[in-house]
Parts: sequence; structure tokens; C-alpha cells
Amino acid sequence: MDRVDENNRVMAKNTSFRAEMGNRRALRDIRNLAGVPPYPCAVNKRPLTEKTSIDEHKPAITRRPMTRKFAASLASKPQSCHQETNLKNEQSELGRSRKPPIPSVSSSCSLSSSTAIVMDDDLPLPMVEEIEEMDHSEFKEVEMEDVIMESTLDIDRSDSNNPLAVVDYVEEIYRFYRQTEVTGCVHPDYMSNQFDINEKMRAILIDWLIEVHYKFELMDETLFLTVNIIDRFLAKQTVVRKKLQLVGITAMLLACKYEEVSVPVVEDLILISDRAYTRQEVLEMERLIVNTLQFNMSVPTPYVFMRRFLKAAQSDRQMELLSFFIIELCLVEYQMLKFYPSLLAAAAIYTAQCSLKGFKSWTKTSELYTSYSEEQLLECSRLMVDFHQKAGTGKLTGVHRKYSTFKYGCAAKSQPALFVLEATTL
Repeated sequence: MDRVDENNRVMAKNTSFRAEMGNRRALRDIRNLAGVPPYPCAVNKRPLTEKTSIDEHKPAITRRPMTRKFAASLASKPQSCHQETNLKNEQSELGRSRKPPIPSVSSSCSLSSSTAIVMDDDLPLPMVEEIEEMDHSEFKEVEMEDVIMESTLDIDRSDSNNPLAVVDYVEEIYRFYRQTEVTGCVHPDYMSNQFDINEKMRAILIDWLIEVHYKFELMDETLFLTVNIIDRFLAKQTVVRKKLQLVGITAMLLACKYEEVSVPVVEDLILISDRAYTRQEVLEMERLIVNTLQFNMSVPTPYVFMRRFLKAAQSDRQMELLSFFIIELCLVEYQMLKFYPSLLAAAAIYTAQCSLKGFKSWTKTSELYTSYSEEQLLECSRLMVDFHQKAGTGKLTGVHRKYSTFKYGCAAKSQPALFVLEATTL
């Protein structure tokens, strides 16, 4: 059965209507088609006030009572027709750059007032331009939401089903690390209390321990904890030059007992030190260190922050290796003790990103999870770039040789981000 719209135009059946429209997208212009009310069957939802039956086989036409609003709408019909005619003339001058709009419902001005049906709200339907503007505004809102989601990602969502990731309280863990990292730090000028050793001897010791760590194939956590134990012990206990290497191998033994599954035996450490010490001396130094540190081995080192911050940076294998190469260079340098472990980790990742990408890169996600802005990292990052540039020169090249192997992706051969240093002169 045919339907009569508010302008008394007879619509064809659905099949003929689709054939006439061709490939036109219905969802795009569904509110702009002639003969389609803004809401289906909206006219029939109101009670009928008056029916005029022209033929008993034809449907009755609904009329509204003559009110002031209705009279004003009839008076404005010619003006709206004139405006629509001007609009059509402007659209014809634009050429065929886009499809011309289908005549809207307002074309009913050519009908006689006796057969015209006025819509309930007396408002014209939106034109094609208005619909396109509405669609574009919706798309812009969706795009803006996507940008916001990309700028602050939930890095733990992918590990929601991994019990080892402890997603439920991983934020509390790292909040505790940030609160307690100060307890694992030492005064950056503690060497002034030592009378027989200096920062150069410390650098030689740690560079040698990095090679020992690599030869024994120990875990990364062990190396960072070894250096932390050495610094905390030397900050509280004076040591003569001949015992400094003993402090180093004993600190590595303690770190292995804390972190490793398979711990090197004491004889292996004595052998690696060219039998400079006896087993008894190692055990006595072990007792002295743990008592001096009050058996506190649970301190947040830069390693724990590296794992979290690399995840926030969405790093790949290349960025991970370069970040660890940079931060291991910092372990040798005495002047880097003035930075917190979390700041060292964030700056190492930032420096690695700059080196790989060739420009400064620090995302909102990294800033959120590290709590460090790019400006806060620049001082530490510039020192790291300088270490990277000089890594292969001088006498202490243990880290450079380690990361020049294929096992570590030849990360030491990457180009340093020298443009970070140039920013200091601006």
C-alpha cells in the first residue's frame, strides 16, 4: 500500500525507490530524501483533528486547525521557496564537484494550500550541507578521542591475564619503589671520606666487575645490585686500596645470593681475582658488609625502573639494548650518583630514543608512568650522550666491548644523539 507524506506526494514502493536511487548511500542522506519524514510515522502518532475524504478508496488527509502559528508558517512559504530557488542556482554554478541535493520537503510551496500538510514542528528539514557538517563534526570528535587514547596508553591491559605481571597492584609496587629509592642512594661526595681510594679506582673496579658479570653470564639485576652494595658500603666504611677488589667480588657474591638461582662458588671468585685473596678473607668481608648494611639488600636499583619504563615506552629489542648500554656506562661514572635510580632509568630510555629516532621523543605515556618531563631529563641525558660518544676511547672500555657483540645487538656502535648536546648552546 502506498504512503502519503506531509506534502501529499505519493512515494513509490521500496523496490522502485531503490532502483531510482541507484548506489546512493542511504545512511548518509536518509534525512534528506524527498518524501521521508524525519522520524518514521511521526505524523500518525498525533490524534487526527480533521479528515477530508476525497475518495473512499484513498486515504484521508490530516489537517491542522488554523492557528496564528500555522498562519505565520503559510505566510513564510513563498519566502522559503525563493530562498530555496537561490540555493539551487548557487549549487548549479558549482558544477559537478559533488552530488546536488535531492529536493527537500520545503518544495511543497508549489502545492495549493487546500492540500498542503504542515509538519507538527513547522521546521524545515536540514539540507545536505548541514548534514555533512554534522557528520564531519562527529568524525572530528571521534578522531580527538583516538588521539587522547593514544597519548596515554594503559600499558598493563595486555597483561591482565598474566599472573606474573601482578597487574592488580603493580602501581602500588612502583609507588613504593619511588618512596624508598632514597634509602638506596648515597651521598654523591662520599669519596671525600676515603683516605686511600678515589673515584678513579672505583671506576676501574666497576668496569672490571662488568666484564666478570658478562663472563659468568649473570642476570642484569645482579650487576646493578652489586654496584649499589659497593657504594653503600664505601659510604659507611673506609677501605684501603688493597682491599677494594675484595669488596667488589664479595659484593657480587652477596648480589648473586640475592638474585641468582645458580650462585658462583667462592673459589670461582677467588680464581677470577688472580688468587689475590683467600676464602677466609672473602667470608670475613661478607660478614662485614652485611652488618654494615644491616642486611638490607632489598633496595630499588635502576634496573627495576628500567623494566617498567621500557614497557611504557613500548620499546623493541634494539631500544632495550641501547638503553641498558647507556645506563651501564653510568654505573662506571662516579658523578652519576647524584641522580636517583628512577631518573637514571628514564633518562637512559629518553637518550636511547633520541639516538634511534634522530630527534627528541618523549611521549605522554612515558611522562605519565615515569613522572618525569622532558625538561627534567635533559641534564642527565646530556651527560649520557657524552659518555656514549667517548665509550670506545680511553682505558675503561668494558661496557663498550660487551655491547659491541652480536649477543647485545652491537648497540655500542649506534650513533650518539649529539643534537641533545647542541641544545645547551641555544
